[in-house]
Amino acid sequence: MSKLSHIDEHNQPAMVDVSDKLATLREAHARCYVEFPPEVSARLIDGDIQTAKGQVFTTAIIAGVMGAKRTHELIPFCHPLGLSNCKIEIHVDEDKRAVIDCHCRVHHRTGVEMEALTGASIAALTIYDMCKALSHHIRITEVRLIEKTGGKQDFHGK
Repeated sequence: MSKLSHIDEHNQPAMVDVSDKLATLREAHARCYVEFPPEVSARLIDGDIQTAKGQVFTTAIIAGVMGAKRTHELIPFCHPLGLSNCKIEIHVDEDKRAVIDCHCRVHHRTGVEMEALTGASIAALTIYDMCKALSHHIRITEVRLIEKTGGKQDFHGK
């Protein structure tokens, strides 16, 4: 059985020591969905939702990138990373859900999956915040890692 990486030999929380790892190109892709009730999806125009607060998806993209860059301030044992790239894309699928994809890249000793997951999550939370005046029945679902490469082990989800 694998041991948890953030627990030391005394069963105490600990940051992972990455000083002996090789710096390599590391990439991660995370996705989440935002499900809208009819009163919110009716506001979709040209691939975005217009509110008194502004364009929802455009604002969510900016917030998601900012969140990814600050992951280490939110998740206690994440290493601070100077991301080489963070790209968030939002589109509406056939079910009128917002699909949020966050792609992060860094050349470092540790991966960027937490940054990608945080970026997608913060973008989704921003959509919720900007649309909650229209309905509180908005749902953020399926926050998950799609893929990560670089480091000890790659991951390719379905």
